Amino acid sequence: MTGLVDAHSAAAGNHEALLNDFLESHGEWEKWRTWSDDTTHAIHEDQTLRIELTHEAPAHATTWVVAAYETPVSDRAWILTATGATPAPMLQELLEHLTYGDGWDPAVATTVDEKTVTTATQPLSDAGWKHTVDGRWIRWTSPAEDAGMRFDAFAAQHPNHNLATWTIWAGPSIDHPTWTLTASPRTPSPLLADLAENLAQGTGTRQPQPTTLQHKATLGTTPPSAPAAMAFRPTHLAR
Repeated sequence: MTGLVDAHSAAAGNHEALLNDFLESHGEWEKWRTWSDDTTHAIHEDQTLRIELTHEAPAHATTWVVAAYETPVSDRAWILTATGATPAPMLQELLEHLTYGDGWDPAVATTVDEKTVTTATQPLSDAGWKHTVDGRWIRWTSPAEDAGMRFDAFAAQHPNHNLATWTIWAGPSIDHPTWTLTASPRTPSPLLADLAENLAQGTGTRQPQPTTLQHKATLGTTPPSAPAAMAFRPTHLAR
């Protein structure tokens, strides 16, 4: 795990340098040549985990894509994305988990249930973050209401569609975040828990800072007959 850091307002840093340092220090990963110089691709030696970094993307645009596959030739098991303004500590946590963490293996990724939601959000509950239920969504929000994690129960009902089921964000509001990180239904809960813990640790030292970066999150309009988020309500939410 990374140390206590201001994960909310930390500078995004040099993402390209972050990825290059990671590849240089982890021989099981290597760069993957493509026809375009606009992106850097990295692939794990077992060919079931891949990273894509888009160069010079706007701060609000998707810059990082991590995708996992059950086999080198299978369909994608899960996908995680991060925007260009995502702070370096969050990305370092992600890369560390891909190297050392347990539970990222796509072969053990499962559909979302109460246990996986509880595991993924436990660090936020332990930190005293409040939660709310609003139709298809369950939201955990920092005491300052400037960061949070959102679970989309409707998207979770479609594990094979790689919809954005989880959203980690920081900024003025979830509708106008400074940065976002999204993950599909089968993203392993230990990985999400590591990211949630990193986010929760950042609340202790954060000082409010104005920002001009605004990007409206678009996860789609609420569909008719969306399943109730309460169906996935973790046991600790009953408190």
